[in-house]
Amino acid sequence: MIELQVNAMHCGSCVASITRAVKLVDGQAAVMADLAAHTVRVESALPPEKIRLAVENAGFDVDSLVVS
Repeated sequence: MIELQVNAMHCGSCVASITRAVKLVDGQAAVMADLAAHTVRVESALPPEKIRLAVENAGFDVDSLVVS
């Protein structure tokens, strides 16, 4: 499980953009966003840095990344 802190995520449109960006690099990824906590959890076989890069390429700064 990869957990990203995305403080710039403020609305449903942000969640949709991030989800779409992750799904473009891994169509099998499970993406769960918590808008209130500004966190996105991703289950993916890809390396965490590829997920981070996808989110950042969608225009969002990733403030932290934790792999568990």
